Amino acid sequence: MKLIVVGGGGREHAIIKKLKENKTVEKIYALPGNGGIAEDAECIDIKATDIEGIVSFAVHHDIDYAVVAPDDPLVLGCVDALNFVGIPCFGPTASAAIIEGSKAFAKDLMKKYGIPTAKYETFDDAEKALEYVRNAPLPTVIKADGLALGKGVIIAETREDAEAAVRSIMEDKRFGRSGDRIVIEEFLEGPEVSVLSFTDGETVVPMISSMDHKRAKDGDKGLNTGGMGTVAPNPYYTEEVAAECMEKIFLPTVKAMRAEGRTFKGCLYFGLMITNDGPKVIEYNCRFGDPETQVVLPLLESDLLTVMKATTEGRLAETEVKWSKKHACCVIAASKGYPEHYEKGFELTLPADRDGVYVAGAVKKDGRLLTSGGRVIGVTRVADTLEKAIEEAYRALDDVGFENKYYRTDIGKRALQAREK
Repeated sequence: MKLIVVGGGGREHAIIKKLKENKTVEKIYALPGNGGIAEDAECIDIKATDIEGIVSFAVHHDIDYAVVAPDDPLVLGCVDALNFVGIPCFGPTASAAIIEGSKAFAKDLMKKYGIPTAKYETFDDAEKALEYVRNAPLPTVIKADGLALGKGVIIAETREDAEAAVRSIMEDKRFGRSGDRIVIEEFLEGPEVSVLSFTDGETVVPMISSMDHKRAKDGDKGLNTGGMGTVAPNPYYTEEVAAECMEKIFLPTVKAMRAEGRTFKGCLYFGLMITNDGPKVIEYNCRFGDPETQVVLPLLESDLLTVMKATTEGRLAETEVKWSKKHACCVIAASKGYPEHYEKGFELTLPADRDGVYVAGAVKKDGRLLTSGGRVIGVTRVADTLEKAIEEAYRALDDVGFENKYYRTDIGKRALQAREK
């Protein structure tokens, strides 16, 4: 089989490495991929948002199956366009991807179908939003309605912060058109859990739970990022919590989307908060999370392509999906200054053992890898215990070299503390 994987980050690298395990795969093209991915797939310089270019390439190269990984092309209808020319895809159509493309849509869906989430209000007028936050309970959470690279959420501790957040998003267009509308919601407390799931619109098969570390600095300080590391499984996601999530959140969400005429097929990501009132949805994503994918897929014992095709074809209920009982830890090495201002173009050296090494931001120039992004690389290690997985991930990270390398030193610490309680 000849495959294309749309996207060019660490998540896509993890997906490609897993797809390569299937012996029927002859060729994988990454569109656009990156310098590190080039070791595992042929990278083609077509942007993930160039839907016309992607379709044209797929047709002219007789592609058998496509995996559309990032949010932007999914919301733009990449799956619809590929399906139109007869190429099956893993990923939701644009009508289903709206569950991430519009936070207002997602909140309204949950409200309509009784899916537990934070109380909220939606605004498309900055003055009305400012008036609301002047009296809202603190802290308060302010979200850009549209896609914002995982950074469109601001937790405001004070009235001044809340007003500044509204102005920044709605008036200064910090996140572009994504901030034309905002959602303001109550601040929930409790441990966060990420659960990615395969779904064919009827059946939901959750993947191993994970714990993300969004803040840039140790101790969960600093700005929100796309994620500085993950561990799996998440100790807060007990069997009891999992059963409650399946009954009250996972199946109701998929059923709700079907009822709305927006059947969701692909990877549906549930960002959850385990509150004193039970699990609640913080956010939905319409695709594999990043870096969660880098810590979850190494624990998948079943063949990824087989599971993806079953998802596309509506055969998930009859497909076995097996997971390892081991633990995994992924640590992200970023450019110093991320997620704000950082320098790039430094030579990047990788560990000799490339298993579990996922390149996110690098270009190849004159035979050398150079850094080209904020998050540069993720290093994942799997072990029998979480302690060992963390230790081995950091040891491998020592073998990653580039000027301005920055990483958190406490990935997994919260998970270890949670188990001691």
